[in-house]
Amino acid sequence: MATIVYQTDKRSGITYAYQSISHWDKEKKQSRSKRTLIGRVDKETGEIVPTDGRNRKKQDEKVPTKRGPKAAEVAHRSFYGATYLLDAIGEQLGIIHDLKQCFPDTYKQILSIAYYLILEDSTPLYRFEKWGILHKHPYGKNITSQRSSELFTNITEEAKRRFFTLQGKRRLEEEFWAYDTTSLSSYSETLQQVQFGFNKEHDRLPQLNVALVFGQESNLPFYYRKLAGNIPDTKTVRHLLEELDILGYSKVKLVMDRGFYSEDNINCLYRDHVKFILSVRMSLAFVRKELDAIYDTFRSFEYYNENYELYCRTVRTTWNYTREQPYKGETVQESRRLYIHYYYNIDKAAEDEKAFDRRLIAMKQELESGKRVPEHEKLYQKYFTIKTTPIRGTQVTVREENVRNAKRYYGFFALISNETMDTVAALELYRNKDVVEKAFGNLKERLNMRRAMVSSEQSLEGKLFVQFVALIYLSYIKKQMQVKGLLKDYTLPSILDKLDVIECFEHPGKSLRVGEMIEKQKQLYHDMGVNPPSSL
Repeated sequence: MATIVYQTDKRSGITYAYQSISHWDKEKKQSRSKRTLIGRVDKETGEIVPTDGRNRKKQDEKVPTKRGPKAAEVAHRSFYGATYLLDAIGEQLGIIHDLKQCFPDTYKQILSIAYYLILEDSTPLYRFEKWGILHKHPYGKNITSQRSSELFTNITEEAKRRFFTLQGKRRLEEEFWAYDTTSLSSYSETLQQVQFGFNKEHDRLPQLNVALVFGQESNLPFYYRKLAGNIPDTKTVRHLLEELDILGYSKVKLVMDRGFYSEDNINCLYRDHVKFILSVRMSLAFVRKELDAIYDTFRSFEYYNENYELYCRTVRTTWNYTREQPYKGETVQESRRLYIHYYYNIDKAAEDEKAFDRRLIAMKQELESGKRVPEHEKLYQKYFTIKTTPIRGTQVTVREENVRNAKRYYGFFALISNETMDTVAALELYRNKDVVEKAFGNLKERLNMRRAMVSSEQSLEGKLFVQFVALIYLSYIKKQMQVKGLLKDYTLPSILDKLDVIECFEHPGKSLRVGEMIEKQKQLYHDMGVNPPSSL
């Protein structure tokens, strides 16, 4: 049986097509195949061009011409409104320029697949042909599943780094950058970094982790990195700082959640002169020590913020900075300035206290009825005094001091920072970190990355990059929706659908003409920061 096999030369980047004929080898008693070179695959058309095996076209054969008329020579009607919006955003953010610089031969394919992922909402890539026929898009031609796989495979690490650098330079250097990770579950048994680890969605599958950096003012991502699924968050900060240094980012300000806290990470941040805001656990000894000193006066009305309905106070303290000097065999210890921002939510404290009391009542009943739960044994010992006598049976009394200590810090949460700012400013910066969480939602849901449905490392790297490009567009649109107050009337899909119905018409020898638009559609373009399309 004859089949066509494709293979890409890593040195030249040329893809060759071979005819593979399978047969049964009677001596070796196994299936064998014989390959015969047919030709090279044209990057633009996807057609096979015959060669003589040395990358030269055969002299005695004519190169097949493209079938059918050229796009400029045929009348065509297609949907244009949503892809026009993405074209305009791409020009405005420099995405198209930067992709062209880094991927001169394939940037149009990358853009077309990114547009498809944005507009088709989780539809698999093998449905691209139907979408491509109906829409005007940068590449303007069909991209088969095989061609998209080849595209993903040929996206190099060096080209990605150049794109990160170019995009990063377009972001405000003075803004804080939100940093977080998420897990992507996978059924793959061939991807090396698919490992069992802490799954943030409590999925019982092995996973990959993806780290993402977002500008908090621009609300746009400009860097991501793929990690093994068993790498905890605390182990990623040191490498992140090295990567940002390589990419040429000198002034770095990071906002992170408490999963990234460790003494080693804080020392790294001080060492590299990185400004940071970091959530920390209330169970940390130094956090409780500083709070205990102001605890009795914390809930004074002068510290109450009406907008956030929180009591807020800041304490200046010191961090015991430690730095190793291997070449000297010494450890340097210094004091560095540190701010702890405390917040108290009286409603949350009451809810937590009621929940804790209900739990204590349930455990007390377990002890008195003799139906002890093995998982609760440590809690029994901590919060109850248990006495059993033949006459009175089991007597259970609450250890009041331990209960008071447990409730003491209910309703509190804390942030630490090495930059001077008031408690409200720190809180606002930290809460803006949810742009990353929303981006992870877009990545998994709308961009179809909840499961890593690829079979090779190279395909995964390339597909993740194209999805990252699409994420920049989605993040921009969502920010504009928030700024212009559109969220109360529209969802992101509904805005794209409302614009997607606008058509364009192309005729031989004529300029492109744009179909009718209503005023609401024109206003949506203005809200997105672009001018409505017009006939050329």
